[in-house]
Amino acid sequence: MKFKSIALLSLLATVLTLSSCANIKKKSSDGTTPDTTSDSGKIDNGKNAGMALDLNGDSDSNKAGALKTVYFDFNSAGLSSGTKDTLNSNAVFLKANTTLKVQVEGHTDERGGVQFNLSLGEKRAKTVREYLIGQGVEGARISTISLGKEKPVSFGHDEESWSKNRRANFVVTAK
Repeated sequence: MKFKSIALLSLLATVLTLSSCANIKKKSSDGTTPDTTSDSGKIDNGKNAGMALDLNGDSDSNKAGALKTVYFDFNSAGLSSGTKDTLNSNAVFLKANTTLKVQVEGHTDERGGVQFNLSLGEKRAKTVREYLIGQGVEGARISTISLGKEKPVSFGHDEESWSKNRRANFVVTAK
């Protein structure tokens, strides 16, 4: 009985030691970890500034690298100067990451009918796409979809919540 316990403990220690060694990353000659994709699918080649860039990650949850969600005024698909500034930064990031493909999701607040909000969300997504193309991002890398009022990020029934839901966010579709 004592021998079986010792053998079992020895086997357990070996398994634990081998499994912990499997996660050790090799370092290059300069002491840094080379640019590789981790098991989670995240990639950081220095262009993400340490931000998460996940396949299907989105800008609402900060898992789309440096891409940021943009916001719109009530019943508008027009771009404010602040929105253009954010889109300019997004364009720089997309041009630096040429293999990245994104889907722009157009959203609205809860007010208005389903069809009206789907149409407005589509206009917002297309406006963002066209602006990015104008900034030099290849159009084939940007798809659009409207979710209207179906996917809010804020659930209140006041202007503060509505302003957070009137948005276009980015979803990473290919890296």
